[in-house]
Amino acid sequence: MKLESTLPERVGFLHVVPILDLFALLLVALLLGPAFLNQAGVQVELPVSRFQLARSADATVVTVTEGQPPVLWLGRERMEEVELAERLEGIRAKSATIPVAYVRSDAGVSAGEERRVVELVLGAGFRVYLLGKPAVEN
Repeated sequence: MKLESTLPERVGFLHVVPILDLFALLLVALLLGPAFLNQAGVQVELPVSRFQLARSADATVVTVTEGQPPVLWLGRERMEEVELAERLEGIRAKSATIPVAYVRSDAGVSAGEERRVVELVLGAGFRVYLLGKPAVEN
C-alpha cells in the first residue's frame, strides 16, 4: 500500500514564513541598532575617576579639547565660548526642569580652563557632571 500526501505539491505560505522572519529580524536590527551604539563625538582622553555615573537620556554634552585657547564642543558642533553660552541658555529656556550637562575635558586641558567652562555651564542654569574614565583596579 502506497501512502500519498493530501497536501498540495507546493504549500506557499510554508515557504514564505522564514522570509518574513528574516525581514522582521532585519527591521528590528535596523531600528534598534543605533540605540546600542555609544555616543560618538569628539575623541578625548578622559582623566581617571573612581566614580560611576548613570546615563541621563536628555543630557547635554560639552567637550573641551586641547588647544590654545581650548576648543569647545556642544555635542558634535565646534563653537566659540559666546555661542556656547547662547546655545546653553536656549536649551535651558526650553527645558521644564533643571537640565543636566556632562562636561568632558581632555587630559591635557588645564584645571583652570576646565573650571571656566564648568562655571559657564553652571551660569546657564545646568546641573553639571564632570566625566572621567574608570580607574583600572589591579
